[in-house]
Amino acid sequence: MSEDTTTPLTEWGPMRSFGRIKSRKLKPLQATLFDTLLPEIEATDERVAAALASGRDIWLEIGFGGGEHLAAQALKHPDVTFIGCEPFLNGVGSVLRHIEDDGLKNVLILAGDARPLLDKLPDSALSRIFILFADPWPKARHNKRRFIQPETIAAFARALKPGGSVRFATDWADYADWALERFLANPDLDWRAGSPADWNNPPADHVTTRYEVKKLGDCAPVFLDFYRC
Repeated sequence: MSEDTTTPLTEWGPMRSFGRIKSRKLKPLQATLFDTLLPEIEATDERVAAALASGRDIWLEIGFGGGEHLAAQALKHPDVTFIGCEPFLNGVGSVLRHIEDDGLKNVLILAGDARPLLDKLPDSALSRIFILFADPWPKARHNKRRFIQPETIAAFARALKPGGSVRFATDWADYADWALERFLANPDLDWRAGSPADWNNPPADHVTTRYEVKKLGDCAPVFLDFYRC
């Protein structure tokens, strides 16, 4: 990721789009994988640069939770390099177990905020981006902490290849409206939905997550797919 192929770093400021980074003691196997597996697949600048140089499609999942979606997609698409970003350490421990169990060799993991990684990516580096059931920060005074902001959407658009897509899913009605308004305001992204079924039904390639099954939101899941013009 050489400097001459990227735009200047964005001054993101102190926005904290996530809450806790750990809720309980890691299970022994997960703790071991932090020491053994994570150093081998950590999304360092060098490994991301090598993935870019390989010419393979790169898909990015931001906030992968327990990692079910990320691992399942990586298993289905061995020819794609997946980068997963998650600041919640218990979630990182969970995805490491999935990666170990499935023998996945096409995943890089960043245990932290995705925004600095986005800034370092060259233009048109990614084929797909997923933001599934991100923290909704439902109280109005906390809306500024939502990951979906004009600045992050602009970063998505810059990093996506023409025709590449970003999928946002939520089960909070207000966050769905918030996200749709801000995505539609970006002229570089196209929403192709033609009927309510296009956002009310899970896409054919969607993988259900543990969070989704819990039904903790205030509406049925909403799926919004946007494409880079």
